[in-house]
Amino acid sequence: MKKEKVTVLMGGISAEREVSIDSGKACAKALIEIGFDVKSLDAKDDFIEKLIKNNPDKVFNALHGRFGEDGSIQGLLEHLKIPYTHSGILSSAIAMDKLTSKKIFKDAKISSPDYQVIRTLEDFNKSEIGYPCVIKPNNEGSSVGVYIFNEEKKSNQETIISLLKEYNFLILEKYIPGREIQVAVMGSKALGGIEIVPTRSFYDYEAKYSANAKTKHIIPIKMNESDYKKILDMALQAHNILGCRGVTRSDFRYNEFDKINKIYILEVNTQPGMTSLSLVPEIANYYGISFNELVKWIINDASINR
Repeated sequence: MKKEKVTVLMGGISAEREVSIDSGKACAKALIEIGFDVKSLDAKDDFIEKLIKNNPDKVFNALHGRFGEDGSIQGLLEHLKIPYTHSGILSSAIAMDKLTSKKIFKDAKISSPDYQVIRTLEDFNKSEIGYPCVIKPNNEGSSVGVYIFNEEKKSNQETIISLLKEYNFLILEKYIPGREIQVAVMGSKALGGIEIVPTRSFYDYEAKYSANAKTKHIIPIKMNESDYKKILDMALQAHNILGCRGVTRSDFRYNEFDKINKIYILEVNTQPGMTSLSLVPEIANYYGISFNELVKWIINDASINR
């Protein structure tokens, strides 16, 4: 029986290139073990020509960050009529665009932190968000370019100036105290959650991807059953309302002592990491789904015209 041909796209040109390579290698290994005919391809330079030459039956999209999960590569694969994993063009673009997704969450009455768009230093200086607050680019992942300002300092303005040289605008968010909860959604089901306890100031790029950061992963999460169910329901609602497919991971802040609102969604990641330190494989494993089984489910879910 002829093996199904899969090209794993990894690497690319975003700030998350190295993580993507790790994800891609892990997924390629799993796909080979499962029984696919696998080729790995770094999505840079003349990769489109190489992809066409590979003539794959499906693409496993292991790219992270801009171009890989913002609808760009999805548009290319739609044009080439190659089925691919994870979310489609529109849902990928919306989830990557924090401003747009926040507006959608608000319309759907999904609790998300108050925010303001920052286009100039004057916007920041006049902001009513207050301290502590979080500043972040509109379209990056893995906490790239994210800073927490705990109090008014001159260095805050310097950071804003620096970021605005690289990005057209920024999102300034009210900082939500509490616990960091991440939830994996797999198709039509919220698979489960995991609590993250960073030893660093927050769950930044280093905390996510470096074993030296010694970030604690707590599963099962210790919280009351009704709050846990609400977080899972919110993750599935966000997944569905953005039109996502395949596997996603939603980031939450949970403050059990807040009498007004305990749970806030921060964002939805349409292409979660698949490295040895990644959360979705860890959650899946806890619920009896091995890494290879997870990868097999993802590739079997690949499609076009979404």
